Amino acid sequence: MIALHSLRHAHATLLFETGVNVKTVSESLGHDSVQTTLELYGHVTPRMRSNAAERFGLLLMTARTAPTSALTAEN
Repeated sequence: MIALHSLRHAHATLLFETGVNVKTVSESLGHDSVQTTLELYGHVTPRMRSNAAERFGLLLMTARTAPTSALTAEN
């Protein structure tokens, strides 16, 4: 049998892993503040680390291929 808290924890973790905003997760759990949500469910999973590394790699690739004039247009 799976405890209710275990299902709640899985729900929060899966939402975080798919990139759902902490405010949205907090509201879905009925917390008054995002601080409570982060303290209870804000751990980093291997999947989150992998997703972060992949996103960062994509950012680096985009920065390398972006024209220099586009990066300095506002200056």
